[in-house]
Amino acid sequence: MKLISFSYKNITNVGAVVGDQVVAASNHEGIPNNMIDFLTAGDVAKSAMQALIDSGKHRILLAELKLLAPVPRPGKFLGISLNYADHINETKLDKPEYPTFFTKQSSCVIADGEAIHRPVVSEKVDYEGELAFVIGKRCKNVAVEKAHQVIAGYTIVNDVSVRDWQIRSPTWMLGKSFDTHGPMGPWIVTADEIIDPHNLDLKTWVDEELRQNSNTKNMIFNCYEMIAYLTKAMTLEPGDVISTGTPSGVGVKMKPRGYLKPGQTAKIEIEGVGVLSNPVIEEPFVSEF
Repeated sequence: MKLISFSYKNITNVGAVVGDQVVAASNHEGIPNNMIDFLTAGDVAKSAMQALIDSGKHRILLAELKLLAPVPRPGKFLGISLNYADHINETKLDKPEYPTFFTKQSSCVIADGEAIHRPVVSEKVDYEGELAFVIGKRCKNVAVEKAHQVIAGYTIVNDVSVRDWQIRSPTWMLGKSFDTHGPMGPWIVTADEIIDPHNLDLKTWVDEELRQNSNTKNMIFNCYEMIAYLTKAMTLEPGDVISTGTPSGVGVKMKPRGYLKPGQTAKIEIEGVGVLSNPVIEEPFVSEF
């Protein structure tokens, strides 16, 4: 099942993509109309959505609606650094002994097709194509062998990074959290449809140039190990998004540097999940005062 958040006639909703159509929840049979509530409802909501799909009713053409990020404002949006062997090789840094996580503020999240802003304060804006998993059950102290049970599904994240701002802080948070620098989507593919999340081809293009070409089997810490490690410290909740790191081919390691420029498009494709594509523009001037 491909779950989406969307807006149609100025009403936000949750739905499932079936071909070129979307089956809309619309609170039908008690199906929640926002993604975090939908995921919290678990198998009850998923079964109700499947019944709605099977009915052939409540359908909208995908082309007629506005796609939102599948989890527009996740409670937690975490990334992990240096989690691909090939990326470690290109950075010439040491393999980490423990997974190192950072926070991306949820205000950076945008949907497939929305524009990444190159901010006024930096031209060192980089892409990072990543598989992300979405938590489906509130959980703490999860064993590795049971971690798959708390994953609702998988999506794509572009962990856009402002490199000079990133290195100004040991936490990396500011450089990872600029507005529009958390593209996510286009949907959540439910976990039952991904046979092995640790053997998926991952590719990133900037315009027509293939920049990243790897496979999730090259992760140092896999999805289940990340959950086990994180839940020793914190409770994970439905709708939390954890992005699993990027492979080699990032712009900062190219010669000359391959930073994103206005007019370009960053596109990420992950086998079995889909394609996330976002144009790049100059940051519009906005003043709140």
